[in-house]
This record gives sequence, C-alpha cells and structure tokens, in this order.
Amino acid sequence: MSDDAAFVDLLAALEARSYRFITPTPSTRSLVAGRRDTARAGNLRDIFGWSLPFQETDLDAQLLGLLRRADAVRRAPQGLHATVRVSTVEERPHLHSAPGAGSDAVFLGPDSYRFVRFLKAELRERPEFSRALDLGTGAGVGALALKALNPSAEVFGSDPNGQALRLARANGKHAGLEVGWLEGAGLEPAPEGLDLIIANPPYIADAGGPTYRDGGDRLGAALSLEWARDALRRLDAGGRFVLYTGAAVVDGEDLVLSGLEEIAGQAGATLSYEEIDPDVFGSSLRRSVYREAERIAAVGAVLTRQPSGF
Repeated sequence: MSDDAAFVDLLAALEARSYRFITPTPSTRSLVAGRRDTARAGNLRDIFGWSLPFQETDLDAQLLGLLRRADAVRRAPQGLHATVRVSTVEERPHLHSAPGAGSDAVFLGPDSYRFVRFLKAELRERPEFSRALDLGTGAGVGALALKALNPSAEVFGSDPNGQALRLARANGKHAGLEVGWLEGAGLEPAPEGLDLIIANPPYIADAGGPTYRDGGDRLGAALSLEWARDALRRLDAGGRFVLYTGAAVVDGEDLVLSGLEEIAGQAGATLSYEEIDPDVFGSSLRRSVYREAERIAAVGAVLTRQPSGF
C-alpha cells in the first residue's frame, strides 16, 4: 500500500470516528495547546487538531498504524507527534502540516475558510465555468470547493511543493472529487483554455519564513499582483481571476487595491474589490518591515477579461 493510500485511509478512519476540527490562528492554537503538555488519552482532536504529543497507548492501533505507513509520525521529547493535522472545511476533512513542518509546510487556516466563503459568494452570482485552476493550491481547499460546486467542470490545482500535492491528492481522493494536480510554480504548469483561475497566495512580508507565508515585496503584495497580471494573460476572453489575499494599508492606501487597479487598467479588465476583514495578522505590525503600515486587511478581488469582440 502506498503512502498516499495510507493517508486516504487515515481520513476515512477519522471520519468514521466522527472527527471534526476547525483550525484557528497559530496564536490561538499555541495558547490552547499550551494549556496541557500532552494529548488526553483517546482524544483525536488533541492529536490531529491541536497537534499535541501523545503516547502510543493514547491512539488506537489502526490510526497509529496508518500514521506510520504514511511516514507521518515522529518521536518527540514527550512521546510521539503527528506531522500532519486534519481540519474540516465544507464538512470535508483536509490533511495539512502540523506546526514546525519547516519551509515546505502545507498551510490551512482561517484564511482558507474566508477564501472558500468568498469563492462561493462569487460563484453564486456567476456560477458558470468549464475549466478552472486553483493557483498555489496547498492542501487543495480551493480546488476541491470548486469541484464540489461544479462537478461537471474540469478543475486543476497547482503548487511547486510536492508535499502539498501529496496531501491535496489524498484529500481529493477521500472526498471522491476528481482534480488534476499539477506540480510547478505560478502558471507554468497550467493548461490552456482556462475560464476561471482562483488563488489564495501568501501575503505576509516574511522572506525568512515558510514558503506559504511570504508574499514578497510591497509589504507582501508582490506575489498577489504578479499572479493577477499573469492570470489575465492566460485566461480565455471573459474569464475571471478570483483572488483572496491580504493587503497592507499604509497611510490609508491599500497596496493591493492600487496595484490591481493599475493591472486591470493596463489589461482592459474589470475589477470588483471588497474588504472582507479590516484587521488580520496584527502582530506582524510589530516587525520593522511594517513600520509604515497601519493595518493588514483580508480582501477579495475579481478581475474579468473583456469578452471577445469588445
């Protein structure tokens, strides 16, 4: 049995045990997990959600065996530690990385829930699409949400992180949702004929942090703007780029909004934009790179290429 198959079986086994966990921010996770040193015996949320160390006798033999077959359990000073977490999004369990996974960690967090809500709101207004890409798919949350919304559409998820695609593939297989998983950076591996591209890119200025976190220059906006520019070049006429990201606000100016307005104007595209949450990752403002920023907002944008003939 392959490692991927062990992950799929792990998801099935957890679901059979009525496992459910909503992932909070890292700071909340640290606070709650710090209330106890180790997992409570038999408490699956302590082990797979809060990522607490546990003893062999705390987990039933089937689940521990599946973790070992997937090479997803490590020795810790206080016992064993699962290297993956399992979080519930849209009532589907999703594998992603446990804290401390390093630069290739696979992200899933509160932004993932906001991303899916924003995506569903946009598709309620305009549900039609036939070939879509979730750019920088990570654990596959966006791609799987798209496929669940439109089972007849062709959906792809791309990511340069092989570990992300391994987990996304298992998440999709367990959900019974067929998605094409593509390895590569940016739009390099993307197929032609896309009428929808979605993305939830990194947006914090953190060059020394994990890949899923660093959005590059312009206080973390650079990657979002690069993907927007590239997406408009690759989309078919009338196609949409749906973006959920974070925007640093400096002296009242939203750096993502101003950048997207420029990109849309140059491409002759239309832009709709909304501020979803006015203040996220406020602790980042303590870092010197953000000394001029007054807040970081969670934002959603939709850029639409002009239909052919315009």
